[in-house]
Amino acid sequence: MSISRRNARRSVRILGVASASTALLLGLSSQALACNIRDFSAEALCTGDKGQIVVTDIDASQRTATVTVFLENHGADEKQVGEKEVTGAREGAKVSFDEDWKANATYRVHVKVPGLVDEDIKDNVTTPATACKKEESPSPTPPASESPAPSASASAPAEDSASPSASESSSAAAPVSEAPSNAPSAAIGDSNLAETGANSNTGLIAGVAGALVVVGGGAVYFGMRRRGAKSGS
Repeated sequence: MSISRRNARRSVRILGVASASTALLLGLSSQALACNIRDFSAEALCTGDKGQIVVTDIDASQRTATVTVFLENHGADEKQVGEKEVTGAREGAKVSFDEDWKANATYRVHVKVPGLVDEDIKDNVTTPATACKKEESPSPTPPASESPAPSASASAPAEDSASPSASESSSAAAPVSEAPSNAPSAAIGDSNLAETGANSNTGLIAGVAGALVVVGGGAVYFGMRRRGAKSGS
């Protein structure tokens, strides 16, 4: 069966439309697989008490990108936090930058893939209003066997402080005990006279002396009488 010219034209037209459709689909698929800035995202996270800027790459073409993070201050770069490379993956490849970020800080993230991407992630990273909380370490509890130790050490200074007072009291008492041994014996007699007063031996001695005077006077008297009697005879 011969093919008419009209049918041939229709066949060529159909083949052309199919080829164009195939080329369009290939172009769209290649554009979809190509790496672009929309494949990258960034966020500020806390790992324990430390802050991080984490960048995620979902580039299915698995291109290697260079990621640079800057701390912003009033729209200008204040410092470069760091620069790292990441290879994209459909499930998402992550790269982290350790940064002790403060609340409400702003970071700019730049991505560079040779020949494809050389720009910043559209939205800058703004950190949360609350900084990462530092974990408080629990205070160590001393073992039960060691608990009396502070009281013993505390009592030690008290004993040390008491010992000088005892030595001082003994040293202060020493001169008092030595005073009587160094004093002369006459001082003891004076103290006895002062203490006895009228009860001392002075009255007894005076009485004996008076009696002796009377006896002596009587002896003298009788002696003179005997001499007078002898002279008269």
